[in-house]
Amino acid sequence: MLTCIISSNESERVLVPTLAALVPGAVSGLVTEVIIADAGRNDAVRDVADVAGARFMTSSAALGPRLRDAAAAGRTPWLMFLRAGTVPDPSWVNAVETFVGEQPHKPRAAAFRAQSAGLKVFLRLMRPRPEQGLLIARSHYDAIGGHRDRPKTEIDLMRRAGRIVLLPARAAPPR
Repeated sequence: MLTCIISSNESERVLVPTLAALVPGAVSGLVTEVIIADAGRNDAVRDVADVAGARFMTSSAALGPRLRDAAAAGRTPWLMFLRAGTVPDPSWVNAVETFVGEQPHKPRAAAFRAQSAGLKVFLRLMRPRPEQGLLIARSHYDAIGGHRDRPKTEIDLMRRAGRIVLLPARAAPPR
């Protein structure tokens, strides 16, 4: 049902907690594949991906084309983009299952809540940021053209995705 695509730039140490957070989703059958889209040629990242059972894709291309290629390689109707080091809290599986199950054929997108609470009014005015992850229906991703080859490609995609629902689960950003 869900392909998780993790962007990495030779970041094997922060990749481990992200992959560990995905285990409950894999056990429940929600996450059917994980793709690591790495910018470097670090064997340590490849080893971490291999141990975790994730597919490893490496490219010297910019982030946009790298993520677009990883999305094209995925085989599921839903895509979840995370940065290496982003760790969704344990409630993420239920939050994603509920969101996906509500209207599975409607073009939709969601992000995890930011870890820091901040001012509620300020948060309502802010758009989600890439470090909060992005869950998006593949059909919607394809319809809006996916990631483009431009600076801040993740923010560009989130803007074009339209309304992004904030899931009740939180995600700790990469450190």
